[in-house]
Amino acid sequence: MATRNRTQVTEFVLLGLSSRPEIQPIIFGIVLAMYLVAVTGNALLVIVAHSDSKLQTPMYFLLSHLSFIDIFLTTITVPQMLVHTLSVNRTISYNHCIIQLFFFMAVGSMEGHLLATMAYDRYVAICDPLRYSAIVSKRLCLCVTLTSWVVVSLNSLLYSVLVSRLTFCDNLVTHFFCDITPLLQLSCTRPVVNEMLIFTEGVAVVVSPFFFILASYVRIGIAIAHMHSVAALSKALSTCSSHILVVLLLYGSVIRMYLRPSSSYNLDQDRQVAIFYTVVTPMLNPLIYSLRNQEVKGALRRLFVKPCISRNFQCDFQANKEW
Repeated sequence: MATRNRTQVTEFVLLGLSSRPEIQPIIFGIVLAMYLVAVTGNALLVIVAHSDSKLQTPMYFLLSHLSFIDIFLTTITVPQMLVHTLSVNRTISYNHCIIQLFFFMAVGSMEGHLLATMAYDRYVAICDPLRYSAIVSKRLCLCVTLTSWVVVSLNSLLYSVLVSRLTFCDNLVTHFFCDITPLLQLSCTRPVVNEMLIFTEGVAVVVSPFFFILASYVRIGIAIAHMHSVAALSKALSTCSSHILVVLLLYGSVIRMYLRPSSSYNLDQDRQVAIFYTVVTPMLNPLIYSLRNQEVKGALRRLFVKPCISRNFQCDFQANKEW
């Protein structure tokens, strides 16, 4: 990239999903609806996983943490985008931009690590069910989760510091939040160190969970192939299918966005793909897990149906008493 005129950047202008003013209300309405569904669905999963005694297992501890991460991920980017969509002023200060980059990268990377932990949980449950309770415990899940948070936070801090050391020649960000790819495009010189970091350390931290998931499902597939019981085979496939679908949704968009040469970047297309993993995937995750999981559906019924029945019974009892 040729060197351009340098200027002191104190704030960035986020161009949003589209520059066409006539479709801004449509974008606002659609994204707001998806955001509300994502937050509500994931919040329900967190509440159910922590309140229902039948879901006090390591798998549902991980699932509730995944829902918490999805809420956090959408809230980092979407409310700001909604405000900017209907506003003339779309600026974000330099410091706030770097902070947003840090949290987005940390939380986004954490989702992959959590999915890898869930894949290990499924691997032990299917391949070594008799020792499952001895191997997988809430303590183990908590330790792995905390360790993953430390790793992704340090990784995100490294990226944020390197980006903050760049000299920017423009402040127009072709995106609806501060992501690393559009910020690198604004650098006055080609950010070679940052690009090398993405394809080395970034692959190790972000993509290694994906390879761990693949290895886990290869082992699971071998175990399923040797199952002679149709019921056991059906249960194993049902248990893994939701997780596989979530993994494909997440890593399909992540690989499309970040793990490719900088010469192939298309920021107009990238910001449209970004809405998929910042809003659509968090919105679909609770639907995938609740619609395909009998235990979650049962817990939701117990959460809502029993209080309604109890209230109706009390109302009928009170009416009969007054009569």
